[in-house]
Amino acid sequence: MKQHFATIEVSTKCPGLYAFTDRARQFVESSDLNDGLLTCFVRHTSESLLIQENADADVLADLESFMRRLVSRDPKLYRHTTEGPDDMPSHIRSALTAVSLSIPFRDGKIALGIWQGLFLFEHRDARHTREILLHAIGE
Repeated sequence: MKQHFATIEVSTKCPGLYAFTDRARQFVESSDLNDGLLTCFVRHTSESLLIQENADADVLADLESFMRRLVSRDPKLYRHTTEGPDDMPSHIRSALTAVSLSIPFRDGKIALGIWQGLFLFEHRDARHTREILLHAIGE
């Protein structure tokens, strides 16, 4: 069993979904591993990771709109407002989604479905550079 690690950065400008599928594919292909498991882990508390449709941008926009309706940004609802009115809602959105993903790979290729992509789901309003740790384990 062998392992391969890398950290990638994703720049964000506002809430929404940011694709990193191609970078994950390149990582697995460069790992010299044929079959195994790719784990993606975001190293922050106010964003998350999703496997989602990669063909129609309306899906991504609708997900962001839904989250805005689901999680209020009214600062009167929260005690934790240290970093601004989007801070606690971002933590809640992160808690409702996932901060890590596991994707199998075979023959050196990640085994996503034809319409699936990997996305960082940014929940904060300001620009950020986010780190995603990639870990491949296999043979």
